[in-house]
Amino acid sequence: MSTAVDQYIWGTGRRKTSVARVRIREGTGQFMVNKLEANVYFPLEVQQTDVRAPLSLTEMGGRVDVFVNVRGGGKHSQSGAVQLGLARALKEFRPDLDSALRDAGFLTRDARMVERKKFGHKKARKSFQFSKR
Repeated sequence: MSTAVDQYIWGTGRRKTSVARVRIREGTGQFMVNKLEANVYFPLEVQQTDVRAPLSLTEMGGRVDVFVNVRGGGKHSQSGAVQLGLARALKEFRPDLDSALRDAGFLTRDARMVERKKFGHKKARKSFQFSKR
């Protein structure tokens, strides 16, 4: 049987077409995304605050190590997926944090997706130019 330090808690987050698999364990506050530091992988400050928001809300930033594998979509979509996955993992790690994470909206999946292209249209809703004659 492995020790508590080797145990990972998993959380999966999705946003648009991005999927983030988040693993957390007790540690010193390390945050890795696709084997890079989170600040290197997400260069924009708004994305950095998005992915760290569940940690700062629950004040678990220096107490857990976070390891994320994320793919699909763009960087902004990926940051939203990481945020949801991290919140779900924190809820598994400490169930008493559920109400705080839910009140902040971190446990709600954003279900908006791209609308499919329709036959006879240029895009989902845009039509070709109409010519009467």
